[in-house]
Amino acid sequence: MAPNLTVTDVPPAWNSEPMYHLPSWGEPLIVLTILVSAMFFTRRQNFRIFGRKQDDRYHSILDDTASSSSSDDLLWYNPDNDDDPEDYNASSKDLPKRRRCCGMAVYTPNTSRFADNVHSRILQKFPFLIEMFYWIVTYLFYRMTKVLSQQIFSESIWAVSESHGLAVLEFEQFGPLSFLFPLTEHSVQHWFMSGHQTALTILNRAYALIHIPGTVGFIAWYYYIAPSHPTFATIRRTLTLTNFFAFMTFTLYPCMPPRLLPPEYGFLDSVRHDNATSIWMSGNYVNSLAAMPSMHFGYAFVIGCTMFYHAGIFRRTLEKGEVRKSAIWKCVYMLIGIGYPGMILVTIVATANHYWMDALMACIVAILAYLCNGVFLTLLPLEDLLLWCLRADKPVPSTGERFRLKGGKI
Repeated sequence: MAPNLTVTDVPPAWNSEPMYHLPSWGEPLIVLTILVSAMFFTRRQNFRIFGRKQDDRYHSILDDTASSSSSDDLLWYNPDNDDDPEDYNASSKDLPKRRRCCGMAVYTPNTSRFADNVHSRILQKFPFLIEMFYWIVTYLFYRMTKVLSQQIFSESIWAVSESHGLAVLEFEQFGPLSFLFPLTEHSVQHWFMSGHQTALTILNRAYALIHIPGTVGFIAWYYYIAPSHPTFATIRRTLTLTNFFAFMTFTLYPCMPPRLLPPEYGFLDSVRHDNATSIWMSGNYVNSLAAMPSMHFGYAFVIGCTMFYHAGIFRRTLEKGEVRKSAIWKCVYMLIGIGYPGMILVTIVATANHYWMDALMACIVAILAYLCNGVFLTLLPLEDLLLWCLRADKPVPSTGERFRLKGGKI
């Protein structure tokens, strides 16, 4: 006999407010403002786009013989590998770059000869533009998950995703690991609906407005403040690979979130009631059947772990040029590292947008992405070819430069 997952209690009356109803341009404007601000604060102050062309490449004041003075470290810089800018092959304007791909040496065109092209100089002035480009590509991949999943499952996708959602509920409540989920999603939402709807209003608006602007803001902030570009690149690659793992799951395992299950399962769509909409959560290319894993929590988990790393409390040694944080700033980073993922976890469950299992799988996916993030280094030859076709040279990252100029006290 199949377990009974339906509920009989009557849902409380609506008192909470849904997400803010912003105009269609409001949310993109928030994200654009964050990105443009990041471009401004991470720009190179002593580099002129239309100034006198110089034969020498731009050198950061942070550069030395052990750090990158080349544009070849977008994904990673390691002074022991073939991307070493002191290597004649890597720095010559004529000789090709020597890359490692799948255990083989690959030679690609050297784009440094295009360093004086105007679009190369714009990138050199605003190196954060490269980060913006790659995140736009990632977002476009997400928008395609609905189309691909629809092609695979056709008309049955709704029924398939509903069965997957119910399977998740059944596993949580009656499976061998049910002890990991002492509270049901329904009980959490019902608690907020019964006498705590002001708090639910806050969570409704947090769900809609924090996820994408918050993650983009984190990327911008960490690009500015990270102790080194390799450290920032590791976090960025981890987030990107977490995305791609999740995208594959969305496509091959469509999972209906609790809010879309039939009414007898007792969930209410608190975020979108009264026809409230968000440009990030509506439209033909938004995948509403993508509960597993939760990217809201996946991003928050990576951000939380990064805060703990940045606090330095678990590291015996600091990176070169990094200053030990004060006790106050350590506490601040630790509180954010715990509080932000915790708040997101409560939000996604209380608003019936995700199951507990979605958050657990997001942690597993993020950890796996961290362990495998170096896989993106195999794409360096493709990046070289793309830049060659665009006749552009990759900029030297300005990660942490202006922050260190201020003393690096936090």
